[in-house]
Amino acid sequence: MSRAREEHGLSERRACQLVNQPRGTQRYQPTQRDDEDALTRAIIALASQYGRYGYRRITVVLREAGWRVSKDRVERIWRREGLKVPQKQKPRGRLWLNDGSCVRLRPERPNHVWSYDFVSTYTHDGRTVRMLNLIDEFTRKCLAIYPRRRLNSRKVIEVVANAMIEHGIPEHIRSDNGPEFVAKDLRKWLADIGTKTLYIEPGSPWENGYCESFNSKLCDEFLNGEIFYSLKEVQVLAERWRVYYNTVRPHSSLGYRPPAPAARQMEATTGHGKVESKERFPLFHTPDCGGITTKPAALH
Repeated sequence: MSRAREEHGLSERRACQLVNQPRGTQRYQPTQRDDEDALTRAIIALASQYGRYGYRRITVVLREAGWRVSKDRVERIWRREGLKVPQKQKPRGRLWLNDGSCVRLRPERPNHVWSYDFVSTYTHDGRTVRMLNLIDEFTRKCLAIYPRRRLNSRKVIEVVANAMIEHGIPEHIRSDNGPEFVAKDLRKWLADIGTKTLYIEPGSPWENGYCESFNSKLCDEFLNGEIFYSLKEVQVLAERWRVYYNTVRPHSSLGYRPPAPAARQMEATTGHGKVESKERFPLFHTPDCGGITTKPAALH
């Protein structure tokens, strides 16, 4: 606009009329809030720490830390800084019968349907670590992450039994009827205590969608960013991440609330040490930095 006025000798009013632009837009001076730089640093710190979080979940974490900020403002800063939103998984259709009913039993209350699955990772020496993940499909709470070099039916029964002692006996347990363990022993044991088994079809992991979704988050946010040097390290870090997932991490399907926020105030009585009450990250994303004056080196 300024160049056009200088070359053709036009007034501001005439130039705005020719390009059909309001004069208010031409005279607008952008303003920047006093906390813009601090908020930008907080968003960058959270994006670096939680690499698989999008701006919506970052907004929830910021609000919990004390920031009075809108989703649109966080999105604007997110895009201005060139941060990338994690790619979403392609939606998959449900399996429907001819009468219109769905094959998969949907959870309706806590302890209605539990599900478990296996995930593999490796220590630095190339040895495999198998992890048994057990969740409550209704509350989305992770009831157990059990890493071992080998897993058989006896170990699976032990993990499920310990979870039942702590959380109660579920009505159904959904799982993959695969070769990872002797399913006959587990089915017999569950029948003795009154729990029904729900086995998915071979080659159809989407039928166990809740556990598959949890496995994806476990890999993206934890396993893919760690180098493990021993089985003990896997056990300690996996338990720490499980507590963080249950008590701190915002869950989109729960209105961006964690599955069990009340447990954050409790001391752990089992597992690998007192991890339930520990903070899992420095509070550099809070307005007052959580009382910490030292800033991360990456933000200097």
